[in-house]
Amino acid sequence: MAQFEQLPRLVDDDVDLVRRGAWVDLQFQVGLGAVPYHLTVARGRITSLDRGPILMRCSRFQVSATAEGWRRFWHPVPEPGWHDLLALTKRGAARIDGDLQPLLANLQYFKDVLAAPRRLASEAR
Repeated sequence: MAQFEQLPRLVDDDVDLVRRGAWVDLQFQVGLGAVPYHLTVARGRITSLDRGPILMRCSRFQVSATAEGWRRFWHPVPEPGWHDLLALTKRGAARIDGDLQPLLANLQYFKDVLAAPRRLASEAR
């Protein structure tokens, strides 16, 4: 999932996305299959992305999905049912846990952050 590790650059390159997340300051976790990633967001920018289980690392919420779920979600134009973070949870390919208040208060920001690797697939064409 090397494309996911480019997330800090992808977010920084999107001025509108950073502006929308200007009030977001937190840590959260993303699970790509069995691999956890810990992300720190400060004023809409991803300031750190650390791979692997890190003991005692706190996070406000966790978004995890199967490797297949992320692969299909990151298609340049995903199929219906694979196009949206909440659609992935509905189909059972993803799970969201923890304090959902910051996620739901900034839902479009987080949806766009997690969908940012789609741009890599589009650029490769």
